[in-house]
Amino acid sequence: MKLAKLSNLIDAELFGSSDFDIQTLSEISNSSNSSIIFVNNEKLIDLVDKENVGAILTSKILSKHFSDCNILVSSNPKLSFAKLTYIFKKNRFNNKVNTSMEVQKFIIGKNSSLGLNVVIEDNVIIGKNVTIGHNVVIHDSTIIGDNVTIDSGSIIGSEGFGNVRDKDSKWLHIAHLGGVHIQDNVSIGANCTIDRGTIGDTIIEKGVVMDNQIHIAHNVIIGENSAIAGKAAIAGSSRIGKRNLIGGMVGIIDHISTADDVIISATSTVHKDINESGVYTGIFPISKHSLWKRIALWITKLDKIAKLVNFKK
Repeated sequence: MKLAKLSNLIDAELFGSSDFDIQTLSEISNSSNSSIIFVNNEKLIDLVDKENVGAILTSKILSKHFSDCNILVSSNPKLSFAKLTYIFKKNRFNNKVNTSMEVQKFIIGKNSSLGLNVVIEDNVIIGKNVTIGHNVVIHDSTIIGDNVTIDSGSIIGSEGFGNVRDKDSKWLHIAHLGGVHIQDNVSIGANCTIDRGTIGDTIIEKGVVMDNQIHIAHNVIIGENSAIAGKAAIAGSSRIGKRNLIGGMVGIIDHISTADDVIISATSTVHKDINESGVYTGIFPISKHSLWKRIALWITKLDKIAKLVNFKK
């Protein structure tokens, strides 16, 4: 699609070549001369390969860093990005049947078995010795390695929870164009949900074991040989280290990173990065947020206060 047309469709101002052709929407780390990328944070600026990108969707403030590129500048970049995802989703998932039913296009390896009522969409690759339980749904662009078990009722590759408000405060969902990559020797329990990535993939690395009723959001990476207990939820774009043990009903907010060999106690809430291995607990009685912040601040100082008191004695 020509950049001039693209800019009109997403309500952005074009600076650059109006006749330039854009073929794909890509991640910053995987850009090409025919792709458009989204930059909405100063931390991402240095990651952009200006010599290998077709166009950049960004804000007016950040646009000054890309003066030598084709730029689409928006007053509401995230809303423009949401519109952009729907344009590329329409091109990618337009599977209308014209004259006769089409055969689904997927691959299943040797010695793999499917339960009753399993749904497998196009562009799915399933490895060898895979066991998939009843009523499992595997969406487009999912890759499943060898020796994987997915128990009944789980959904792999569902749309992630990404939304943005328009000028009338109405929600517009961000279409998710990525996939899910489940590596070898992974075990996924019943009624789990693993969302597809926004542009790239959600990744479950080799040897991960997951209990029932777990939610893994878009763009999450679970490090190899980690274990996650029931009803845990990990929000978007979080990166879990290797050999993590995550207790039941743990909640991890978005964009969190954990080190390798971390243990998180059941029902804990993780709201900041964990940079060192060890056992962590974050359990706190519910209260008004303003009170919670004051109490939490003092709790973090109690150890220092106690040491100071003992020193004076």
